[in-house]
Parts: sequence; C-alpha cells; structure tokens
Amino acid sequence: MTPSRSPTKTTARAIVPAIALALAVLSAQATAADAAATGAGEEGDASQDAPYVDRVIDPGALPDMDEAAEAQPYDASGLPRSFNAELAYSHGEFGDDRYREYGISAGGHRESARWGTWSLQASVSRRDDDRDDPFGSDGSDGDWTGSATLWQRNLAMPGQWRGDNGAGVLNTPSVPLQREQYRFFLPSTTYAGFSSEWSNAATGLRLQGGGGRLGHYTGTRLLGFETDEGHVGTLGAQWQWASGWTGSATWLSSDGRLVAGDAGQPVIEDGRSHAVHAATAWQGARDRVQLNLLSSGGDAGNARGGWLDARSERGRYTHNYGAFHLGEGLAWGSYPINNDTRGGYYRIGYQFARWSWSAGVDRIESISGDSFDGNYATAYARYQHSSTLGYGGTASLRDGEDRALATQWFLDKRSDWGTTRLQWDTAHVSGEGADSWQASIDQAFPVRAGSRLSATVAYGELAYDGEPATRTSSFALYGGQDLTDRLSIDGQLRWTHGDGPGALRGSNANIAVNWVLNPRWSLTASLYQNQGTQRSPFELDPLGQDPLFMRLPRERSAFLVLRYQRDAGRARAVIGGAPGAATGQVAGSVFLDGNDDGSRNASEAAVPNLTVILDGRYAVRTDSQGRFEFQDVAVGEHRLTVVADNLPLPWFIDEAQAERSIEVRVRESLQVEIPAARAR
Repeated sequence: MTPSRSPTKTTARAIVPAIALALAVLSAQATAADAAATGAGEEGDASQDAPYVDRVIDPGALPDMDEAAEAQPYDASGLPRSFNAELAYSHGEFGDDRYREYGISAGGHRESARWGTWSLQASVSRRDDDRDDPFGSDGSDGDWTGSATLWQRNLAMPGQWRGDNGAGVLNTPSVPLQREQYRFFLPSTTYAGFSSEWSNAATGLRLQGGGGRLGHYTGTRLLGFETDEGHVGTLGAQWQWASGWTGSATWLSSDGRLVAGDAGQPVIEDGRSHAVHAATAWQGARDRVQLNLLSSGGDAGNARGGWLDARSERGRYTHNYGAFHLGEGLAWGSYPINNDTRGGYYRIGYQFARWSWSAGVDRIESISGDSFDGNYATAYARYQHSSTLGYGGTASLRDGEDRALATQWFLDKRSDWGTTRLQWDTAHVSGEGADSWQASIDQAFPVRAGSRLSATVAYGELAYDGEPATRTSSFALYGGQDLTDRLSIDGQLRWTHGDGPGALRGSNANIAVNWVLNPRWSLTASLYQNQGTQRSPFELDPLGQDPLFMRLPRERSAFLVLRYQRDAGRARAVIGGAPGAATGQVAGSVFLDGNDDGSRNASEAAVPNLTVILDGRYAVRTDSQGRFEFQDVAVGEHRLTVVADNLPLPWFIDEAQAERSIEVRVRESLQVEIPAARAR
C-alpha cells in the first residue's frame, strides 16, 4: 500500500474569513433586497403586513397556536430571511483517547429580489486532545477546524436560464444522466471549493462545473471539514439532441483516493486519476434505454468500461435488463467503483391488486480471473391478505467459487398496537462458511401526529468472514416525543451482544433532549456513541460494494448546545408562499432501509451529511441522526428533493423517493421519512 499522505488541516485562518465573507455577502444582499422591496409602495405594504388569521371550517382541529411566539417582537422590514446560530460544547472519547470540543455554527436563508435565494451553513470549532488524526497526522492541542457552505439558487437570467452557484464545502456536481443509474453508481467526491450549474428550460441544455481541494468531514454535532493534499475538478454538460433523446458528458480529475486503513479509518493514498463519462438515453412512453461509457487513466493505469440499461413497462409487468463490461482498474474520483467484471442482468417485476413480486438473474465474469465469476439470482414476493395483514419473502442465490443461499420471510400486521413485523433471515454458505440465522420483531407504536416510536428485538447466530457463527442478541429503539410543550426527546439507541471473538458488542446511541427556553432560544443535551457496524451475512450480491469505513474504534461524546433562531422580513418569513400566508413545518430523516419495507425501523441507521432541498431553493444538510428541518413553510404543495451526495455505496435513493411532492397544512409538523434502498 502506498504510504498515506498527511493532509493540510483547514485552520481558523481559512475558515473564519470564509464565514465572514459569506455573511458579508448576505448582508450586502439584504441591502439590495430591502431597497427593491421598499419600492413596492405603501399600499402594498399595508396589505402584505396583515397578520395571518385562521380561515378554516373547523379551527378547533388545528394544533394550538404558540402564544409566546405570537407575542415575540417581529422585524417586518426587508424581504423574508432566517438566521440561526448554535454554541456547542462536547466531551468525548475515541478509542483510548479523550478530547474536548467547542465551537459555534450558523446558518440561514435569505430571499432576494433579483439574485435568487441565498442559504448558508457554517461552523468553526476547536478540539483539545492527544488523539491521532485518522488521515495520518499526529494530533495536537488546540486544532481549529470548520466548514462553510454558501449556496445561491434559482438565479434567473435572460433566455430562460437559471443558475445554482455554491462555494465552500461541496460535493462534485453530476448531471441527471449520471445519477439515473440502475445497476452501477458513480459516487460524488467531497471537496472545498466552488460549484456552478446552469440550465435552460427552453432547450434542455445543462452546464456545470466545480473544483477545489479534496477533503473529508469530521465531527458529529459540530460539522468540520479537513482538506487533504489533493485537488478535484469536474466539468459536465447534458443536452437534448433529438426528440426523446438526451446526451451527456462529464470529465473528472482527482488527486488521491480513499481506502480503508488498518483500523477501518479513511486513508488517502497517492494517485492521480482522470475519467470521462459519456451517456445517451432514449425515453419513450413505456420504454427507456441508456448507454454509459466510462474511460479512466492515471497512475494506476488506463481502463475502459461501458454498460447498457433498459427498462420496459408492459401492462402489469416491468422489465429491466442490461449488459456491462467494466475494465480492471476502472476509477471515478477518489472512491472505488465496480471494475474487473463483465456480464449481463435481467429483472422482472409484477404488481397488481394484492400481489407484488419480482425476480432477477445476473451472469458475472471476472476479466482478470481475480474477482467474482459466476451467477447471482434474486426473487421477492408479497401478498396483501387484507388491509391489515401482509406477508411474503425474498431469496438470493450466489453461485461462484462457493455457493450461498439467503432467505428472508416476513409478516406485517397492523393493529391497535401499531404495525408489527415478524422476520426470519437465514444464510447458508457452502465449504468452510458457517450458516447464519436471525429472528426479529419490529414494532412501530401508534403515537400522536408529530411523534414516532419503534422498537426492534433480534436474536440469532451470525457468521462473518468465514468465522464460526456466534450467538448475537440486539435491541433497538428509535423515536421522538414531546414530553411537555417545551421539552422533547429524539434519538436512536441500539444494543448488541455477541459471544464470539469477531462479534460486535456494546451499544450505538444518538439521543437528544431539547428544551425550548423561548421562541428564539433553545437548549439541547445529547449523547452520541458509535462502535461501528458489520456487513450483514444475509447480503450476497457480488457487485454490492462494502462501505469503506465500518469498524472503527469506539467513539462516545456528550454535547450541550445553545441555539438561537430568528426570522424576519416583510411580511413574516414564509418558505414557498405569499408573505403573511399560513404556515407549517417540514421535518424528517433519511435512513438505510435494510428490510426494504419503506418505513424506518429502530435498527436501521441514519444517513448524515445529505443535502435536502425544498422547492429547488432552500437547502439544508442532514445531521448525525439523518434529520432535516424547514421552519415556516407555506401551506400547500411543495417539492422535496434529496441529493444522494454522501450516500454510502451500494445504497441508492429511488427516483420516487429522491424527489416527491408534499402537502403542508396549517401549523402542521409534517414528518417525512426517506428510505435509501440497495439493489436486490
């Protein structure tokens, strides 16, 4: 292995000016926006400043109005804007090392009259410890780190052009054809720099580019970013070159690549690479075909690859089929992708009335002879017996150097106690591999709107990496509940115990208690503990990529966070509606849907650092619990988009889940759970 490189850390000298510059831009934008808004005239002001009054048939059905919030003085000058800041302190352990961390984060959004919508997320923190940096440099007391991301979205220009521009900590942009993949995925790369994307609604032309220093996220509550000794740059375009036909081309150049170190931590290896991805797709009423070509070169050598994906809808049946040839050493950016393989696949799905089923088969060959060579088949069936009872199962078979069979049987039942899922998993591997089995119960309890509570209990014998099976018990809780009008609890807890040397033991926790001091100030105390994960022995897909960083030294920390939130603007800051309109709230989480049932169970992990966009204008990132939130959202229809920029492979977000329509009601706290699936 090539020795890892010691990164140049992002210090306060770099981060603080970046945050100050971002805030200065927002402040300058406020002046222009206020001036534009002032020109609207006094008559318009009188009508817009009128406060919202409930106009519904049954006002008693609405949630209670927060009288303290209504009595809070409100700045109605200028266009709508929002600002929040957090002061945080934490004390924690990473392995045998202890550390203290403290800092501040800030964010918000601002409407402008001519320059689109601005949004900012920034943080700066200091860590005092003797912990070694996982990327190879020795830790030292008093290291400053931080991150800042500034977005300008929906910038309208003549000729039906619209632009989205970003600066700070970003992910490499990708055109739609690059994201619309069925069997293989091209990951994005995290960097500190700039990004710009322009689209034309009249012609369908889309142009984008970005570049900067490679890096990686750090921290839990206070999100930091460490730059590494490498750069990344990308240029891309997508166009409509005929009726029903779309084409795209993307170039990506990167220094270094991420691999897993001895302790499971991310390590940067030397290695320059550049790649070009070209695609063309045809879309009909019931059919779609997309051809992808990928070429890469660099220090590791040159490689070529291509894959064809097709989809046909015929009545109640859906067919997916394709072929692929991915040369040895094929690369895309700093993350590994599938390579050294060729073959084809076919999937068929059926859904009508109470029945839904699917089946598929892959023929996979190794080009060099060093990777998997054989067949892979899957099957799934579900029958909805009644409105409250459904059952079914899945099976997957891998036939290569060894044979492996995994099955899953489940039963879903809705009752006065909520939704119960009984599940039985088995896995059999021929040769030296040991068999695995697990029985589990998932229970989603019925709670009032805005709250959630689910629990999972599991017991079985699990075998990892050819080792003998070990008895493993686990218990998990996930939920959120308002304890009083001002006190709430939210989080996830998982406890696991195994009796073998390779089994996981201990607990993972992410629990927060929130106390609303007044409408603008709140206090949060949270507990975080992570002991890593292991790939499930019931996952057999030979093309499914393992997450890079799974088993890490134990990390635990306790946080205390003081938060300030303020909205302003003429009239009240309302996202996606007329000033002074009725509002609600949109909140939710993104999670890894392990059993593919579409709902978040207590044992399913959250996905942090994903970008969530409301109406193509307002952007936030999910926190360590995978949660996101938009305050003061106008009543009515909205569009919610999830960008899978930091989603671990082989997980993906289905197109229907990645962009969905939501409806917000008066003073409602709408909860949206967004599952990430994996190919079966």
